[in-house]
Amino acid sequence: MSGVEGFMYPNEVELQWSLLIVLYPYITGLVAGAFILASLERVFKVEAVKPTYRLALLTALAFLLVAPLPLQLHLGHPERSFEMYLTPHRSSAMAMFGFVYLWYLTVVLLLEIWLEYRPDIVRFAQTRTGVTRWIYKALTLGSENLSPSSLRIDDRVGYVVTVIGIPSAFLLHGYVGFIFGSVKANPWWSTPLMPVVFLFSAMTSGIAAVLVLYVISMKLRKTPIDMRCLDTVAKYLFYTFVIDFSLEMLDLVQRTYEADESFRSLDFMVHTRLWLSQVVIQIFLGTLGPLAVLAVTQLRTFSETLRRRLYITASLLTLVGIFAMRWNVVIGGQLFSKSFLGYTTYKVQFAAREGLLPAIALMILPFVLFYALVKLLPPWQEHKATEA
Repeated sequence: MSGVEGFMYPNEVELQWSLLIVLYPYITGLVAGAFILASLERVFKVEAVKPTYRLALLTALAFLLVAPLPLQLHLGHPERSFEMYLTPHRSSAMAMFGFVYLWYLTVVLLLEIWLEYRPDIVRFAQTRTGVTRWIYKALTLGSENLSPSSLRIDDRVGYVVTVIGIPSAFLLHGYVGFIFGSVKANPWWSTPLMPVVFLFSAMTSGIAAVLVLYVISMKLRKTPIDMRCLDTVAKYLFYTFVIDFSLEMLDLVQRTYEADESFRSLDFMVHTRLWLSQVVIQIFLGTLGPLAVLAVTQLRTFSETLRRRLYITASLLTLVGIFAMRWNVVIGGQLFSKSFLGYTTYKVQFAAREGLLPAIALMILPFVLFYALVKLLPPWQEHKATEA
């Protein structure tokens, strides 16, 4: 058969998980990383990143709303997906993830955003007119008390929710890594480090995404960029990236030293079918490149303009590298046979249900939602100060 080498089992010739399943861990990673960045200001009192606090929350919400859509498009009968909530299957990792997602969306993220924005929502409900007034009126949920004691309660409850949200964010994306790592029949995924690697790569991609959105937002609003904030976000991006890279190298060293029966097959994959996506794009372009750029900014002093450009470049390369990592895990893990005697190929279709066009649409949709959320709930600090 065309594109197949060696011996492949019949059910391995065509990949079961496609480009949409690559988007699934990528988008959930952006959610977890953005929330962790927001928690730096709320829980760990890193005041320098305060200008990105609300922006990070809205970023997390926009991507979280889109996160289940790749799975829905992948399912043959997406209308049946709601049944996992009605008849929970505790032995199914993917089915139980629905409860993890629902917990994080409703109990953590939506509640924290509502508590943070409640004073603004109440004021908008009192000052706006027309349809928007009724929208904000509904968002108040009947709570229009803005007394000092009420706001103190909001702040305390919001703090508790954020504290709960940190392990919840870890669980959200660590669970995605667990789904892959628990598939013991596939040696590419079956490693105890998989959930941890997924988690730190998620933090890295989320921080990079918020940094890019913050700079673009300030440019579009023609508002000065808080360089102290930008420098601090870039510093945390560098730290998490170093940890992520160290964990991936630790996994690579362990695999190389162990050199079990699957090692020759995996080594062949890296040097042939995954050479471009893993070695060139993920390692050199998406990992070593941004790490070098961020390291230089930590060691030398540059002008503000040059620092912004370096941060943006490093962040964009980081997002490309993390996507390549997801591609190599999901797609690369299916390109070789469980017999270790054969290899197949994967060709991305364009307009198919799981093709390139739906994938592009799914990546654009979070930014559309983000724009709508920013219009509905302005995250800018000067706006918050004026309303206060």
